[in-house]
Amino acid sequence: MINLAQKEIAHTFGKFIVTAMGVGMLLGIVLIMIGVYRGMLVDAQALLDDMDVDLWIVQENTLGPFAESSRIHEDMRDTIKVIDGIKESAGFTFQNLQLPSKSGAVRVFAVGYDPYGDINPINPKRLIAGRVLQRDHYEMVVTDKTAFQLNDKIPLGRDIYTVVGITHGTVSSGGDPLVYVSLKDAQELQFLYSNARTRNDRARGIASTNSHMINTVVARVRSGYDIDSVANDIRRFKHKAVFTATQEKTLLTKNLIKMASKQIGMFTVILVLVSTIIIALIIYTMTLEKMKEIAIMKLIGIPNSMIVKMIVQETLLMGVLAFISGNIFAHLIYTKFPKRVVLEAPDAFMLFIVVVLASILASFVGVKKVLSADPAEAIGG
Repeated sequence: MINLAQKEIAHTFGKFIVTAMGVGMLLGIVLIMIGVYRGMLVDAQALLDDMDVDLWIVQENTLGPFAESSRIHEDMRDTIKVIDGIKESAGFTFQNLQLPSKSGAVRVFAVGYDPYGDINPINPKRLIAGRVLQRDHYEMVVTDKTAFQLNDKIPLGRDIYTVVGITHGTVSSGGDPLVYVSLKDAQELQFLYSNARTRNDRARGIASTNSHMINTVVARVRSGYDIDSVANDIRRFKHKAVFTATQEKTLLTKNLIKMASKQIGMFTVILVLVSTIIIALIIYTMTLEKMKEIAIMKLIGIPNSMIVKMIVQETLLMGVLAFISGNIFAHLIYTKFPKRVVLEAPDAFMLFIVVVLASILASFVGVKKVLSADPAEAIGG
């Protein structure tokens, strides 16, 4: 049997391969887009997994420290701790900061916690150099993404902080690098005003700001107690919003990145459609170039089904080569992106299925032209 796909590729090998690689770059971007979404899911859960707590207690009628502004008194930490069923509790603050560096300001997400408290948010497995915080003031643990080194001095607010530890893979739900400071330092940075602002407020008769505030209290429940029951008790008697670990993950992975996931989905669909159209146009062009040969095959009695099969094979081969080159392209560049990109085999497999279906669909353009070919063209000049 004459294999038109094989003959065509051998005759126009360079054009065929370059076209497949061009389409492959589009498919590689599709894989990267899916990987960006996967990375957002991983980033959203990184801090929650490191803290490994059962309950998040926040300001009433809010969705918590990551979705909305939340302020509660610091002593709520001690109040929560004595509730029946609570094993450990701690207060935390969360805020965005700009750290000055030689290469310019570095945007980070700062976690403030009590170094002597029950719950330490720093996962020891992520600590690659130095140590965790051991003092109430002027120490900072940074992630390696910030490019700071051990013992670096960072001026922040009115004070200078020393880098005592470096972590790897610690990011906020938005993908910003995480840094850790003591709760007292975090409260001063977040809740205290400058001296000039304080004097101005006093002149206006405004009371000084209370810096003993936090954004959330987190707690771990004792073994044998029902987490939902303990959460309901806190809601009823302490008049605070309480979220379980599962609910907090849902807020981060579904609510906060919902719009981003829709936007990524739209780009992905558009890129797949563009790839399909390009493959269809290339196959149509290649079919036009060999219409006389197709007419000759019809004239000598080769059935349409065989010719159609050849066109579909050629299109599928182009789609498969495009997918392979796209996969290679994606794996070569995904580490260069500033935020986490997670490439997973199931996503690549699903894209492969889509590419196969899109290639079959694209082949219909060439098939239609083949079916309409007139055998008389073979002798018509």
